[in-house]
Amino acid sequence: MVSPQFARRFMFAACTLLLACTERPETMTATTTVTDPLIKLTQAGSVRGVWANAEQQIAAFHGLPFAAPPVGQLRWRPPQAVAPWSGLRSAATPRAACYQAFSENEFVWSRGEFPRSEDCLYLNLWADTASAEPLPVMVWFHGGAHTGGYAHVPLFDGTELARKGVLLVSVNYRLGPWGFLAHPALSAESQHGSSGNYGLLDKIAALQWVRDNIAEFGGDPNNVTIFGQSAGAMSVCALMASPLSQGLFHKAIGQSAAYWSRHRQDPSGEQRGQQFATHLLPGHRDISAQDLRDIDNERLLSAATDSGWDSGSGLLSVDGWVLPKAPVEVFAAGQQTKVPTLLGSLANEGIELLPLNPQLSRADFQQSLAARFGELAQPLQDAYASELSQSPGFALQSIETDLFMALAMRRWAAYQTAIGAPSYLYFMDYVPPAYQLYRHDQPDLILAGGPRSAGAYHSGDLPFVFNNVGKTGNFWHPEDHQMADRISDYWTAFANTGAPSLPHQPRWDPYRGADHNTLQLNLPGQQIAGALRTKLDILQRHVDSQQGRTGGH
Repeated sequence: MVSPQFARRFMFAACTLLLACTERPETMTATTTVTDPLIKLTQAGSVRGVWANAEQQIAAFHGLPFAAPPVGQLRWRPPQAVAPWSGLRSAATPRAACYQAFSENEFVWSRGEFPRSEDCLYLNLWADTASAEPLPVMVWFHGGAHTGGYAHVPLFDGTELARKGVLLVSVNYRLGPWGFLAHPALSAESQHGSSGNYGLLDKIAALQWVRDNIAEFGGDPNNVTIFGQSAGAMSVCALMASPLSQGLFHKAIGQSAAYWSRHRQDPSGEQRGQQFATHLLPGHRDISAQDLRDIDNERLLSAATDSGWDSGSGLLSVDGWVLPKAPVEVFAAGQQTKVPTLLGSLANEGIELLPLNPQLSRADFQQSLAARFGELAQPLQDAYASELSQSPGFALQSIETDLFMALAMRRWAAYQTAIGAPSYLYFMDYVPPAYQLYRHDQPDLILAGGPRSAGAYHSGDLPFVFNNVGKTGNFWHPEDHQMADRISDYWTAFANTGAPSLPHQPRWDPYRGADHNTLQLNLPGQQIAGALRTKLDILQRHVDSQQGRTGGH
């Protein structure tokens, strides 16, 4: 079982930042010619962007609506079409984040306070306006346990990736109960008999917007890569299992999470939703969809936590429409989207993310392993002897981390390889600085244990993927810039061609099940025959035994 402490920390993973200006874009009269590279025509109307880097002709377009505001009677409905506008709409500043809790003092993931709203279905993009050829498109889905985060934090600025020859799109999507509440009353009014997964439908709507509009901005609608981290990677995994997203993307990158939960007890999420509604409206019988829509945002937000509704490792559900089956069943049957994938995790994902019980005794640790892993308990204890020498609690946390992260990503790569789609597996053990990078009041705050005291922690890859190291604080080393240049090269090369290998970077071959071929993301950059090989092989045996016991996947 996943603890509420884990859920709260996972909620803030990858949501590290100070929000830029989020004024409502104004409609303005065009005073420039249609050849202005900052003016583009979408299917809903014209927009004017700004220069992110005028010298290199990198343009940015912020706050572009890809669906109607999901407010009022559109709350808990699939995203609807954008209403057209006349004149020229400003795309100079991002819009508000989707409604969520503020975060403080959460390791490196603190965000402070920022504008937030139910009216939040907007995306941002960065592109090289001087490119003579259509640009490969990368569409980013942020993390945050599907309860927090937003697309326009400075960490996700796409200028540097655009300089490397891709068009970068970052997407806001509904979160928490606004994005993932399932309830029988909501299912009853749906023509598909479905509720929940609204945040996943938002991502699909954003991809449809990309398909229909991205050529106007210089992007190639036939070369779209979706990528995400943490809950964003879970969404990538789910989109690969959803029939509604077919044809909308051509490659996929998953960073630090898959979506293999089966939700055996409540696959639709409606039971949990009923408990949530009863908490909100005690004493009410036959709670209606309108009863739920009449509840204000603050009550929804507090009830989501107070009722325990948002605890757990993710809020996606098997709703019968967006996800007709659990993704693990789709992948195991070889029915997922057949696209190249780039997948991986970090060496120390569990630090500050998963619960650590410092009081756990060795005897209790052994009893816990025996109850859960049976005959594999002793081999596991032997494999994690180094962690056990530090403390039984740390050993247990490490086992949970590897099950949740490293093994899950290896399984994902194996599923893709099995259907003939190349997959590239990585394991990042390069240690970034651990700091509260985006606290506007203390931007250089270093953790008490030292600037690199947390290992390769959850979300530590993000500044490297976006090539944005060194933009905040003075704690970056030359090696950090080297790693950021290399990792962003790999990601953009994969988006361009489906293969990350480049002549000037360490070679990266497709994953092979025989040796679990994995690239280490560190300074040497060597390929190895599987990261954490002995540990993951034992954990895989446990997963296989569980699948055999339940007769499924």
